[in-house]
Amino acid sequence: MKRIYHPYTKWECFKAGMWRAVSNRRREFYLKKAVEFTGNAELYGSFMLKVIDQWPFTCEHHLTETGSNRKAFIGHAAVALAFSCPEDITRQAWGKLSLQQQDDANEQARIAIEIWEHRHNERQARNILEQMDAARIQQRHTRNRRPKARVDEQSTFLSCDM
Repeated sequence: MKRIYHPYTKWECFKAGMWRAVSNRRREFYLKKAVEFTGNAELYGSFMLKVIDQWPFTCEHHLTETGSNRKAFIGHAAVALAFSCPEDITRQAWGKLSLQQQDDANEQARIAIEIWEHRHNERQARNILEQMDAARIQQRHTRNRRPKARVDEQSTFLSCDM
């Protein structure tokens, strides 16, 4: 997969506050809510699917980086989308889940990423086909606009010396 970059100012997760700092009092509130939210795999997974639908720049930038922990990222993004929880608190909440809850959440993330990759690959293939079609149309247009060679009939004179 080709890596695609977008400036952070286009990331929907940035706009939703995923990377912001919060006060200690707010941290406690978010941590409690994040543990409850991430511990419910079905609800958590439904927001992962919302992320791939609603945050195209975020997903394209972060999920084309196949060397990163994409499951963690889609999970952090889901919590940010659900209630604007910063990702560092989501990481802290993760450590409070049981192994089964973590496994269930990871499965939801795997499914969301797989769906996103399928859609992304389809879009990329469509874009390539559209570019090929546009190039063919341009070629035809250019071919039709070229001046055609004209054949001028010229008389040939033969001279003979006597």
